[in-house]
Order: sequence, then structure tokens, then C-alpha cells
Amino acid sequence: MKSTATPPVFPAAQISAPTQATAVDTRRRALLGATAAAGLGAISLLGPMVRANAWAAGSDAPEKTEVKIGFIPLTDCASVVMASVMGFDKKHGVKIIPTKEASWAGVREKLANGDLDFAHVLYGLIYGMQLGLAGAQQDMAILMGINQNGQGITLSNQLREAGVTDGESLARKIASDPRQYTFAHTFPTGTHAMWLYYWLASHGIDPAKTRNLTVPPPQMVANMRIGNMDGYCVGEPWNARAIIDKVGFSVATSQDIWVNHPEKVLGTRADFVQKHPNTARAVTAAILEASRWIDSSPGNVRKTAETIAAKSYVNTAVDTIVGRMLGQYEDGLGKSWADQHAMRFYGDGAVNFPYLSDGMWFLTQHKRWGLLTEHPDYLAIARQVNRIDIYKQAAAAAQIDLPTSDSRSSKLLDGVVWDGSNPAGYADGFALKAG
Repeated sequence: MKSTATPPVFPAAQISAPTQATAVDTRRRALLGATAAAGLGAISLLGPMVRANAWAAGSDAPEKTEVKIGFIPLTDCASVVMASVMGFDKKHGVKIIPTKEASWAGVREKLANGDLDFAHVLYGLIYGMQLGLAGAQQDMAILMGINQNGQGITLSNQLREAGVTDGESLARKIASDPRQYTFAHTFPTGTHAMWLYYWLASHGIDPAKTRNLTVPPPQMVANMRIGNMDGYCVGEPWNARAIIDKVGFSVATSQDIWVNHPEKVLGTRADFVQKHPNTARAVTAAILEASRWIDSSPGNVRKTAETIAAKSYVNTAVDTIVGRMLGQYEDGLGKSWADQHAMRFYGDGAVNFPYLSDGMWFLTQHKRWGLLTEHPDYLAIARQVNRIDIYKQAAAAAQIDLPTSDSRSSKLLDGVVWDGSNPAGYADGFALKAG
């Protein structure tokens, strides 16, 4: 369902070079940009009969044997890269060509026009395309989750010097020193926008009363350095890099907001899956195997970090990546810790299943913040987008276990439980929301 009503107004915003961010003057435009749990169910193995019927009758050979998968230079592109580097793609009869992209808006456009076959992509971006938010409506497909956890919220050293060290002190600062505070995320309907808004709201800060910018991940640190923002939400390594470059500090990780939250997915167009179901299965299986390989040992994590640090992928120092991949965190304020819920790619298969409840959660947040002005048919949309059928086929091919349910239950940082059972009530139940 595409929303047509006009949401309440957000403050206008502008940002100067070098960023490509563009500010806008309505609530929906501010959130959409210029471009328009922990409680996991038990895991069980597929039965022999299910495996025997894992894909359609006839040849199971991939219809298209060379595919382009777009990615943004982030740590969580790792399984796509390693599927190609380690040869897991060839095992399943395909050749993956990882294609480095400059922005999520560019990924969206190339997915839509067919320049990319698949993408390492923000969960909420795919749902935004499905609903016609932030661009023309197009039927989309999510084949698997790529990772959980491992994103973060960084605040500027200027705020630290003003006494801000956490969400509570940020709220006090905003209340006592009213001005236009600026926060950036990576795409209007994407994961980072939703983590940022959820975190702000949990501390009583209304995102509608701040200036919200869309900035490509690799440009975050540069824009904070020149004073274009007070804070941002982005994937790694761009939170760790802000600390190393002494321009900001980590105020929260995304796993602080939601332990084992969904993050990037393997996305494509629905018509691609219809025309190339065996290719979709093969690519998903290859990335599943890469995910399992990465998570199987610290040595594999280190090798992955060394690989993706290259200029052709993330283009940063290995030390910027590997620490947080291994759960070794510091916040830039003197605190360091071993994070028990760092970025993971497999988790015995729990990371990768495209839970219907995960997809519906993003829709509830789109409704909460006025990106949708009416409740959609949450479950029907999730069933259409999240291709559990393809995932099950790929899991059978890669011998990956399946969860016992298509949905899961989680408790977020404010104590609110999400299980997908009443999405409309959940979306309407927040004290701080649009309208």
C-alpha cells in the first residue's frame, strides 16, 4: 500500500560539500530524503522428504551463471565478497561478481533497472521499493539475511566537550541548549534511519525536531570532521573510524537497541526470481556457505577482514575492521569491552532466515514515523517480499538448519516486545510517533 496523505512537517535542512545529502521540508521528505531477539526459536534440520523436494522438478542448473551483486563498502558486505573469493559460488554453479557502489540510492536504481542482479542491501530499502516509498513501486524479493548486529550511533567530539556521553545527557543538552541539531543516516527507509529514530525516541528526543540528512556511509566521517552533523548512524567500520580519526565517539551500538536485529539482506527484484529461480537458489546457497565459513573461527574472521579491507572493497586499514568484527569494542571515551552480540553472519543459521516478523518490523517503523500514513497489510507484504521458499531450497543445498517458526520474538532497549502478532497495535503504541 502506498501512502498518499501529507505527513506533518519536519524542519528544513541543508548540508554543504563534500556530502551529497539533500535536506527537505516535510516530515515524509525529511525521512524519505530527496530520492522520494534475542528470543530466537529452536533450530531443527529439514527432513529428508522436504530436502528431496527442495526445488522445482526439472533441471536445477542456474539459468544465469554469472551475476553481479552490488555492495556498499561496509564490513557487512563480507559474506558476498567471501562467497566469490573462496569459491563457494562455483560450488553451486554460479560466478558472483561483487560490484562496489557509491550510495544506497545508487544501489536502488541499479536494482530497479537491472544493472545489478542482486545486492547486499538495507532491509528497509527493499520494503521501501516494494511500497513505492523513496522511488517508483517495484515488486522486490529478500532471499536471506546477510548479518545481524554491528551498526552504531556516533556523536561528535563537540558534543562530548559539551558534556554529552550518552542518550540521557544528549536529551538534557538538546533541552537546555535549543538549536538545530543535525543527525545523519544512510537511506530514508533503511535500517540506520530506523535505529537512529528508535534510539533518539527512547530518550525522549523527537526525530521530527532534529535535522535529518542522508549521507553515503563512506562520507560520514568526513562530514563529521568538517562539522556538518552532530551525530550519525551507520554500519562499520565507519563508527570505529570516527574514533580512530578522533572526530567522534560511539554512544550506542545497534545491538544495544535490539540484540540480534536484522540488518543487511540479499535483495533482488521479484521478476528476477521468477525468471531465474535456480540462480536465486544457487547464489543464496553460496552466500550461506560463506556466512557459515566466516563465523566458524576467529582465524576466518581475521582472514575476512584482511580480504575486505582492500581498496576494491571497503578500502580501509585492516585494524579498523577486525576489532569490532571480533567483538573488541571501545567507545572513544575510555571504555572498552568484549561485546557478546557483535556482528555475526551465520549463528547456526539463525542470522540468515528471512523472518516474516523482521520484515513487518520495518513497516511498523515506517508507519510510526509517517512514511506510511495508513496501516498496510503487514503480513501479506512480508509474505510476498521475504522469499522463504527460495531460502529453504538454498538451505537444503547448503545443509543449513531451519528455525521452527517463520517469526521470532525480541525485546528492544525500551522494554517493548516485538513478535509480529499485532503490527498495527505495535506501530500505534509508541508514545513518540508521527502525528
